[in-house]
Amino acid sequence: MINPFKSPFKTIIPVFTLLLIIASCGTTESDENADDAVKLQESKELKIWLNEVYERDLMLKPQDLTSVGRKDRQSELNDMSEEYELERLEQAKKDLKRLREFDMDKLDEQSKISYRLFEDQLKNKIDFEKYRHYDYPVSQMHGIQAGLPSFMMNKHEINNIEDAKAYVTRLKAFEKAFDQVIDNLNIREAKGIIPPKFVFPYAISDCKNIMGDSVKPEDNIFINDLVAKMEKAGINQKDQVDITISAMRTISDHVNPAYQKLIDHLTILESKSTTDDGVWKFPDGDEFYQYRLEKMTTTSLTGSEIFTTGKDEVARIHGEMQAIMDQVKFEGSLQDFFKFMKVDKQFYYPDSEEGKETMLAGYQQIVDDMEARLDEVFHTKPKAKMKVKAVEGWREKSAGKAFYEEGSPDGSRKGTFFANLYKMADMPKYEMEALAFHEGIPGHHMQCSIAQELTELPEFRKRLWYTAYGEGWGLYCEYLPKELGFYKDPYSDFGRLAMELWRACRLVVDVGLHEKRWTREEAIAYLMENTPNSQNSCTKAIERYIVMPGQATGYKIGMIHILKMRAKAEAALGDKYDIRTFHDIFLKTGCVPLYIFEERIDAWINKEK
Repeated sequence: MINPFKSPFKTIIPVFTLLLIIASCGTTESDENADDAVKLQESKELKIWLNEVYERDLMLKPQDLTSVGRKDRQSELNDMSEEYELERLEQAKKDLKRLREFDMDKLDEQSKISYRLFEDQLKNKIDFEKYRHYDYPVSQMHGIQAGLPSFMMNKHEINNIEDAKAYVTRLKAFEKAFDQVIDNLNIREAKGIIPPKFVFPYAISDCKNIMGDSVKPEDNIFINDLVAKMEKAGINQKDQVDITISAMRTISDHVNPAYQKLIDHLTILESKSTTDDGVWKFPDGDEFYQYRLEKMTTTSLTGSEIFTTGKDEVARIHGEMQAIMDQVKFEGSLQDFFKFMKVDKQFYYPDSEEGKETMLAGYQQIVDDMEARLDEVFHTKPKAKMKVKAVEGWREKSAGKAFYEEGSPDGSRKGTFFANLYKMADMPKYEMEALAFHEGIPGHHMQCSIAQELTELPEFRKRLWYTAYGEGWGLYCEYLPKELGFYKDPYSDFGRLAMELWRACRLVVDVGLHEKRWTREEAIAYLMENTPNSQNSCTKAIERYIVMPGQATGYKIGMIHILKMRAKAEAALGDKYDIRTFHDIFLKTGCVPLYIFEERIDAWINKEK
């Protein structure tokens, strides 16, 4: 066969043949350009429509508007009624029909991901409508009783008198919102879905803490928050007094009666509750739990497979802990070492204001030190800043050990790493590094902030959350700094392993509770036997897994998958592998199911090879 690209001095090509070849090449390039133009247009139209839908839905949720830093509808609260939910279900069916009018073959790769993610969201809402009430509107982890105060204090900003007045109007709206939640509790009660008995003392206690002392209304948490924000905003004294008096009246006439009504309802509901804790007690409970596992892990793993993985990981981590025990020359069994780590005072700050302040400053120093090293393993870094804050006193008894709340997209509100300092005996020094890396930098703060800053993605993708991806990243980020030389103290490295062990044990106890019908006490005993955590920590953890079925499995399954993809890329690319690019693919894709992340890694490997 003649090669037309050989030198004309060696081969003479007929002119007609040469013209045919040139024409053929030109046509191919033209076709490719046309195809690119079609993809560009279809992708652009899809993004426009997805953003329109996002804006439409955002405008229906006043609290979400506030969370993203907007002032629209800032005197209102979200509609939590059954009627609203049914309307949204019907809208999802219409949106799915419209989505499928777009041609997947005419979309670019990033738009195909957007299409699939939005389709996944809509199909989940529609296909699993029968499970819509399979949750607890009020629990020790979530619910209006603590959620609304947290929102008002951490999200509703006051920069002027209009913002302050909107704050008071929102307080007045508590009454209607609480009535809607009570209606939702009644709907679930009729279906046999009532929170376990241990939930009620926590929820009722939160309510009473927030109501405060009626004799001293000026000590109310909302009044304190409002006054502090008005002073910081520089609102004049007369307006401050008028607004404060209005707020006190609103709390007396609307807020506290709403809380009392909820307390009364919860007291009656508590008498009907049982100590059956797992979702096996729900109608079609086994089927529901498998759905939850698939939703939380974005895999098709069964409960038995997850349980076995957990057992295997617990054994492996125990082995690594044994090595650290040998390193520090501790004599005794691993259980003896656990007990030593639980009770020895060298590992704990004093349970005093000074001790708490020292711990918060320590967390901040850890994330600052890590931030200084980011260029070694990351190309992309967030513009947003973060802060460390103690969980507020009114909810610290029921809240989890630590959590992160993202800042506003414009950076006016910082991302916040909350540490629960209710019991300092539950917050050992040796876990500080791992906890700060998980919740702060390079963990959730980087992940959430970078997602908000991805201008090329449709808006809905910036706020998506898949537990296995998001929490898998948090757990992976506990491990990553070890490769950079952190965890120099062997006890701190033990703390890293202790937190990984905690997530491995979750795979066992979550399935144990919801599929194998373990009691709350059996699950607590498993954590006590296999981890160095305190009785209180183990109890609160099990109670969390009970009211959030399957959620706890996402962490370890996600981490395992991220490390698996990293090893796959390293092995395939060799010298071409760059960990910074690997992290870029993860962070700049936004939050997605694990199988989409795997596809992105495979595409990177194929491109480089």
